[in-house]
Amino acid sequence: MRPMSMILAAAALIAVVPASAERLSAAEQKAARAAKAEAKMTKALEGRVAGTPVRCIPINQIRSSQIVDRTAIIYEVGGTLYVNRPEIGAESLDDDDVMVTQTTLNQLCDLDVVRMIDRFNRFQTGFAGLGKFVPYKKVASAQ
Repeated sequence: MRPMSMILAAAALIAVVPASAERLSAAEQKAARAAKAEAKMTKALEGRVAGTPVRCIPINQIRSSQIVDRTAIIYEVGGTLYVNRPEIGAESLDDDDVMVTQTTLNQLCDLDVVRMIDRFNRFQTGFAGLGKFVPYKKVASAQ
């Protein structure tokens, strides 16, 4: 009976701690995630200026991509970073997942869809319909 009394004591202790004081509401959690994502975007785009959005970027020139949770995908093409804020499905963007893109052309365009695949279980966790690509180029420093 000793293990059972320990379990009951632990349950009583958990019940005493006010859970609502330590937990954020769903709206507060969403706002905190959005603020964290925007901070990550600001850091990634530091020292760069936005250009005119484009509909497509060349696939064979993409060096890397970075997912900003529930917000955007940043593609590096040469010295330019292209930010894509999906038109639909941005909430399924997760940097723990693998992004799979299928196109029929040699370009990634604003009408394409990317699928998000769980990296461990290999099942689809969501998808995102891409929007326009906003180029961010480094600002020439005046010396």
